Amino acid sequence: MLDTPLVASICASIMRNRLLEHFSCFLLLVSVIHVVLAANYDPPDKIFLNCGANGETSDDDDGREWTSDMNSKFAISVGNSLASDAATQKPSVPTTPYMSARIFQSDFTYSFPVSSGRKFVRLYFYPADYDNHTAKHGVFSLHIGPYTLLKNFSAFETANNLNYDFFSKEYSVNTESGALNVTFTPDPNTPDSYAFINGIEIVSHPDIYSSSGTSMLVGASTSFDIGNTTVLENVYRLNVGGQAISAKGDTGLFRRWADDTAYIYGSAIGIPVAADQNITISYPSGFPDYVAPVEVYKTARAMLPNPQTNLGFNLSWYFDVDTGFSYLVRLHFCEIAPDKTKPNQRVFEIFINNQSAEAAADVILWASASKVPVYKDYVVYLSNETPRQDLWLALHPNTYMKPNDYNAILNGVEIFKVNTSGGNLAGSLPNPIPMQPVIDPSRVLPRNSGKSDNKGGIIGGAIAGALAGIVFVGLIACFIARKGNRRKNQNSNDRTSNWLPLSLYGSSDTSDTTGKTYGSYATSIPSNLGRHFTFAEIQAATDNFDEARLVGVGGFGKVYRGEIDGGRTKVAIKRGNPLSDQVGEIAVKCVADEGIHRPSMGDVLWNLEFALQLQESAGEGEGSVDMENEEMPLNGKSKELDENVTEDSTSITGQSLASADSDGLTASAVFSQIINPNGR
Repeated sequence: MLDTPLVASICASIMRNRLLEHFSCFLLLVSVIHVVLAANYDPPDKIFLNCGANGETSDDDDGREWTSDMNSKFAISVGNSLASDAATQKPSVPTTPYMSARIFQSDFTYSFPVSSGRKFVRLYFYPADYDNHTAKHGVFSLHIGPYTLLKNFSAFETANNLNYDFFSKEYSVNTESGALNVTFTPDPNTPDSYAFINGIEIVSHPDIYSSSGTSMLVGASTSFDIGNTTVLENVYRLNVGGQAISAKGDTGLFRRWADDTAYIYGSAIGIPVAADQNITISYPSGFPDYVAPVEVYKTARAMLPNPQTNLGFNLSWYFDVDTGFSYLVRLHFCEIAPDKTKPNQRVFEIFINNQSAEAAADVILWASASKVPVYKDYVVYLSNETPRQDLWLALHPNTYMKPNDYNAILNGVEIFKVNTSGGNLAGSLPNPIPMQPVIDPSRVLPRNSGKSDNKGGIIGGAIAGALAGIVFVGLIACFIARKGNRRKNQNSNDRTSNWLPLSLYGSSDTSDTTGKTYGSYATSIPSNLGRHFTFAEIQAATDNFDEARLVGVGGFGKVYRGEIDGGRTKVAIKRGNPLSDQVGEIAVKCVADEGIHRPSMGDVLWNLEFALQLQESAGEGEGSVDMENEEMPLNGKSKELDENVTEDSTSITGQSLASADSDGLTASAVFSQIINPNGR
C-alpha cells in the first residue's frame, strides 16, 4: 500500500512547483510586455496663449482653454505692437486661436517661464488682413534663443502654396535656463512689413526623440546624435492607413496625426489594414505608452494580397521638404495581421530617398511578438542642389530572406527637420501642393474575400463579366484592324505636345479633421488634363531614361521620374515592356464571378491603349525591350534597359504611375490616342 500522507505531500509539492512556474512565467511576461492601461502623459508646462484676444478665456475645438495675451506677464517687450481681429473669417477657420492676432512693427519678445527639459512650441497663423495691415506684407523672422526658426517668412505665401486657409508649425526645443524666449522681427527689406502671431502653444514633452548613436545616417555607416542642443521642426506626422487623429486624441502631447493618402505616390496605394477591435496592443518594457497613440498601431497600410504582384512595385510616399538639412525619419510598426505571428513571415526593404535604410525589416523579429509596437529612427541628409526636393519613402518585399509573404507594412511616420550647426531651421517656401485625386481603396482589394450567398448576384455577375470580356477582346480586334488609319494621322517627333481637354470630371473641396482646408481636388481626374508627348520630349524629360531617375518597376515596364515644361512640372514616365502579360490578366479579370474583382472601365481602356501600342510596334519589329528574366535587386533598382525604344512603345501613362506632382495627372484616364482629336 502507498503511504497516503506521503502521496499527499508529493502532490502538494508538485502543485506548489507548478504554481511557482506559472507565476514566474507570468512575472516574466509582465516584465517584457505590459498591456495598454497607462494614462496619457501629463505635461508639467501647458501654455495656450490666444494672441490679440479681448482678454477673456476661450476653448478651442479640442476643448483646451486659451488665455489672452492682453497685459500678459509673458510679453516683456515694450516695442510697437497692437491687437487686432481678422477682417474676415473663412468658413473653415476656427475662432480660437485664429481670429485674433498680435501685430508687431518692431522687434517683440515673449518670455515664458518653464521648467527645464524639452518643449513642443506650436505657432498658429491665419494670414488675413488685420487693422490696415494687408496679409501679403506680413514678412518676418522668428527666433527662440540662439535658434532661427523662421527667416523672411511669409504666412500669406505659405498658405497660398499649401492651399491652406490657416496652419500651424511645431518645434521641439530643449530649455535649461528656466525661460523660453520667442522673438519676432519684421523683415527690414520688405516695404510696410510687420510680424504677427495668432496663437502660441508651449507643452512639455518627454525626451522621446533624442538619440545617442542609435539613429543611423542613411547611406553611411555612421550614427547621428540628437541631443540637448538639437532643435527639431516637425514637418510631417501621419497615421498610415488610418484616419486623422486630433490633438485631444493624442497621448497628452497634443500632436496632430494626418492620414497618409495625400502623400502616397501614384495609384499603387496598397491596402489599409485595421486590427480587430477586440485585440490589445501590448507595449514592450521600456517603451513609453505616449510615443504614439494606440490608434496608430491599430491601423496600417500594407501591400496587395498577391505576392507576385507586389514584387513589381514599391509602396511609396513622397514629402516636399527643404534641402540643406538633415531629417529624422521615425517609422512606427506593429504587426496586426492575424496570420502574421512569427518572424520571417513578412520581410521587406526600406528605402529613404532612393538609399537603402533597411535591407530586411521584420516587424515581429524587432518587437519579439505580434501586436507589439516598435519604431525605427533614420536620418537622411538632403544636399541643397535645389531649394526644395521630394523626400521619398519606399517599401519593397525582400526576396533574399525567402519570407512566407512578399509584402510590407507601415503604421505611422514622423519626419523632423534638424537644425544646422549654426542653429538655423529656416527654409524656403513650400512647393504648391499637388492636385492628387482622392484615392478609393475599394478599387484595390475586394471588401469581402468570401463567396457570396446571393446566387442571383453571382450568375448576373458572371454574365456581365463574360460580356465585358467579349467586349474587351472585340475592342482589341477592332483597334488592331484600324491601326493603319491611325498611322496616317501620327505626328512627327519634333512637334511640341499640347494639353487636350477632358471635360468628364468635376471637383470638390475637401478638408481634414484638423480643419486645414486643402482646396479643390478632382473626384477622379482634373477636367483640363490629357496630353500626348513626343518621344523626343520623353527622352529629354528623363535624361534619356537615366537609371538615376528610376523610381519603380511594374508589369508594363520601368517607371522614371521626369520633368517637363522647363522643369516646372514633375511627372512619372513608364517605359513600355512588350513582353508584359498584364493585358491578359485584365481580360481574365473581366470575367470574374464577383463584380468587385473586375477592373474599372478606365483600367480596361488603358490596357487596350497600351496593348495597341505594343502590337503596332511589334508588328513593325520596332520598340523591342529585352526584359526577360529581369529581377529586382536589393537596392530597389532593376537592370539597365536596352535603349532601343521607339515612340510607339513609350508611354507616359499607366494605372500605377500617377505622379502627385503632376497637377493631378493620373494614369487610368489619360490615353494618348483615345483623346486625340484625330481619333481612331
